[in-house]
Amino acid sequence: MLEAFVLATILCGFFGIIFKKNLVMKIVSMDVMSTGVIAYYVVVASRDGLLTPIISKAKNVAYADPVPQAVILTGIVIGFSIQALMLVGVMKLARDNPTLESNEIENNNTP
Repeated sequence: MLEAFVLATILCGFFGIIFKKNLVMKIVSMDVMSTGVIAYYVVVASRDGLLTPIISKAKNVAYADPVPQAVILTGIVIGFSIQALMLVGVMKLARDNPTLESNEIENNNTP
């Protein structure tokens, strides 16, 4: 059930990127899709074990792998930096164009 909601989030972001014409909405849709992918990765990675890999007296228990946690943190940082870079690009486009609709920007800049 949780996987279905996560996959629905990914699809909502994907369809938002395709069907929205406003550049800011495309960036928000990409962020929604990125969040869904990260959530799906966390859901899949959490099945291996629930305990942290710290030295303890417990024997033969399933530990959570710390590598996916590091990958997810890296993915979050990279996603945030890409989103900030895209927003700066949209701000520069907004200086020259009165609108942020992608169709109108293409029509205005096509020779």
